[in-house]
Amino acid sequence: MDNLIFIGMPAVGKSTVGVIVAKRLGYGFIDTDLLIQEAEGKLLRDIIQERGIDGFLEVEDRVNVSVDAEKTVISPGGSVIYCENAMKHYKEIGKVVYLQASFETINKRLSDARNRGVVLRKGQTLRDLYDERVRLFEKYADITICEDGYTLEDTVDSVLASVAVSQ
Repeated sequence: MDNLIFIGMPAVGKSTVGVIVAKRLGYGFIDTDLLIQEAEGKLLRDIIQERGIDGFLEVEDRVNVSVDAEKTVISPGGSVIYCENAMKHYKEIGKVVYLQASFETINKRLSDARNRGVVLRKGQTLRDLYDERVRLFEKYADITICEDGYTLEDTVDSVLASVAVSQ
């Protein structure tokens, strides 16, 4: 239970916040989107295009379940919450930190969701995706940090304070 796993919508800063938190704690850092791209030899959007969303989620689940780490901040893609095996694994090896932001904040930060490799089903809007995922983020979260109105430094400080309190 010495890992931190960041979940949240794309553009919430899982990787950016994760790297800084890892440095401050003296932890390692893993971005599982990079592990997926490395394992498949393709960009996320190309995997989604070639295999479809369900095929991508199978790859995402497999790669995330294989993460074996200690004293590490892990930043999976936002769609990891659809991967039951991966989330069970993460709950067993660490604390799940939900970086929460309002739809308005996400919408401002995220200009081109599909090009960024965001898992959107045909006809699904970013708002639909947000509403669907929030319930799952809340279900899996051990700690929730609301970023609305926060600077990057505020978010990092809140994560570090929450982690210290929960240990």
